[in-house]
Amino acid sequence: QVHLVESGGGLVQAGGSLRLSCEGFGRAFTSDAMGWFRQAPGKEREFVAAILWSGGSFTDYADSVKGRFTISGVKAWNTVHLQMTNLKPEDTAVYYCGASPRSSGFGILKRFQSDYDYWGQGTQVTVSS
Repeated sequence: QVHLVESGGGLVQAGGSLRLSCEGFGRAFTSDAMGWFRQAPGKEREFVAAILWSGGSFTDYADSVKGRFTISGVKAWNTVHLQMTNLKPEDTAVYYCGASPRSSGFGILKRFQSDYDYWGQGTQVTVSS
């Protein structure tokens, strides 16, 4: 059994910053990629960012957060962080961490929920205007 635990959510004013963290626990596994998704009320869960370690290390971002959010992580520790700056009210959502142990080739993006096998319970981020 694998568990992902997120932390770092909260309430912040527009323009502020938050840092989310996620760590994997349980039986031994190594992530090929870890990512963040978010779900706002009444909306579908959407991709935010991912860090992918197949053949190296590279990051991928949704257009809506590019330039404002930074993802980082340590493969050996199954940990990932999401530094969020210049937050906007439209960033308000529950943020979920996902982990994908399935290996893929370098440059293969993982932007779909089905790419990830393990999920955290979610952490609320609220940005006030």
